[in-house]
Amino acid sequence: MTFFSSIIAQHIMAFHDAANHGASPAHPISNNEPHEITVWQWIANNHKNNADLWAEEDLARRTTVSSDDIATNKRRIDGFNQARNDATERVDEEVLVQLAQRQINTSTARLHSETAGAMIDRMSIMSLKIKAMTAQTMRTDVDDAHINTCTAKLAALIEQRHDLGACLDELLADAQAGRAYYKIYRQFKMYNDKTLNPELVKETVKTR
Repeated sequence: MTFFSSIIAQHIMAFHDAANHGASPAHPISNNEPHEITVWQWIANNHKNNADLWAEEDLARRTTVSSDDIATNKRRIDGFNQARNDATERVDEEVLVQLAQRQINTSTARLHSETAGAMIDRMSIMSLKIKAMTAQTMRTDVDDAHINTCTAKLAALIEQRHDLGACLDELLADAQAGRAYYKIYRQFKMYNDKTLNPELVKETVKTR
């Protein structure tokens, strides 16, 4: 199995789904190539942080706990979101290392606005939505209207993930063939940076 044949949508979706159901998903790696191992480590890291972020977002919507508890949730959300974005960029870095070995004429190839890492990140979140919506279709404490609505939403989510996976496979195939390329567009998140967030800057000045 090559680097690019290991990160096809089918493998990524299976990995996300297995992780969502408490299994220990195996990385589809057969030749222990260093970059192949590393990219899957970051795909796994991205998904774990998305799952932790999802759970923390639910907790932050509670209405019967103290404001201190919600503030704690919000800070954890910031941390998971930062780690998720960092992992997404590391996935892209590993992919671009492999694509750099191919001759891509950027004057004729199309520039793709979304990166492969960002698409994998979206597939991770979509897998969590599918898991959550599936649970809604299995509830016994709601009426048929709720079940029917959630069943329709689940079908839409499954279709959307399938379409996104097909787009990922197409992008990577075109990039390997020199027909497309993408750049890493850094997120440069400012809200956690004490030197960039104006409110945190104010706090720093006050403590001097």
